[in-house]
Amino acid sequence: MKFSRRASANWKGTGMEGKGSLTTQSGTLSATQYSFKTRFEEGVGTNPEELIGAAHAGCFTMQLSFLLSEAGFVPTNLDTEARVHFEDGAIPKIELKLKGEVPDISGDEFEMFAKKAKEICPVSKLLKAEITLKVELV
Repeated sequence: MKFSRRASANWKGTGMEGKGSLTTQSGTLSATQYSFKTRFEEGVGTNPEELIGAAHAGCFTMQLSFLLSEAGFVPTNLDTEARVHFEDGAIPKIELKLKGEVPDISGDEFEMFAKKAKEICPVSKLLKAEITLKVELV
């Protein structure tokens, strides 16, 4: 399977006083605001780190569900929290915290599937991805 998805960002003003918006192809985010306050303090809107966390938690949880299903286990419930750490201008760590309800599986088996899902989830792999850039000055 091969596809691509789009998202866009718009920013007006300086990094500290300016403001921006994020829009996704699906329309789930449609000119959703973000700013210095929503990123580094508290405010109404979103920020890149929480969006990375949501993407990672969602991807990992779905990957785990696929692995469990392929092995004959049907998860009743899988909850994943992704805590994205921002330190000194970098994201050095993402902590995934998983709680699952899966009938007829042992703790060791569940942990094995979870570890595999963490390794093969596309968003986990993204952290090692090639990033390309095209630039145009208008």
